[in-house]
Amino acid sequence: MSGHEGSCSTKKPSGRGSITIALAGNANVGKSVLFNQLTGSSQIIGNWPGKTVEKAEGTLNFEGQKVTVVDLPGIYSFSTFGMEELVSREFVALNKPDVVINVIDAAVLERNLFFTLQLVEMGAPLVICLNQIDEAKKRGIEVDSQKLQHMLGVPVVPTVGIRGEGVYKLMKTALETARKRFKNGQGHVKYGAEIEERIVKLEKGIQTRKLSLNYPSRWVAIKLLENDPEIKKLVLSKSWDILRLSEKLAAEISSIHNEPAFAVM
Repeated sequence: MSGHEGSCSTKKPSGRGSITIALAGNANVGKSVLFNQLTGSSQIIGNWPGKTVEKAEGTLNFEGQKVTVVDLPGIYSFSTFGMEELVSREFVALNKPDVVINVIDAAVLERNLFFTLQLVEMGAPLVICLNQIDEAKKRGIEVDSQKLQHMLGVPVVPTVGIRGEGVYKLMKTALETARKRFKNGQGHVKYGAEIEERIVKLEKGIQTRKLSLNYPSRWVAIKLLENDPEIKKLVLSKSWDILRLSEKLAAEISSIHNEPAFAVM
């Protein structure tokens, strides 16, 4: 790891098991640059098992801690429009990395935050890498990282990944988050009252039936209301009545807003 703020230790890990960090974010936010900064030549590039999607994984020792870094495909949403989204979603939800570093471009913050909110909603241990702050400043954009941290309820670390600035602090924060099993302060995103009411109703239905889905029940409820095909298929294999309830509630949302529920949410 380059940069002038600190460096990776060359000594062996101090008896602790490896910590897994997933790098997640939109395309073209500097995620691969950060991956290279962290792992250097200690990388394995291949495909995800059974998929044609490239998998990049690397390792490093950071202050005596062995760390495995997985660079997830650049995506804009967890909605399953393609194999990249499905791979990323399954890794975060099923493999349960110790911490997810969500790399976002400070210059186009609003576009990036849609995916960030999905990560918050999923309940993943999360650290935000507010990257390319130098480019944002050139465009006259100043992002208040402390305010953003307060709003999201997760740590936010400004970086200039290509120069290694802020990367040491980012890793310190990520490892602290992983070791504490940091939980999102905000918990979840709040929707409008009429949508929130139906999310809660569907979530309670999922919890009552004790469905083994491997995803947070609230997140499943939201995805059902958004008509996510993979989640619908998963739920259908467990409970037909939950699927029918979700369709009924989605229809109610559509009726209130005069447009499909997935567009409203």
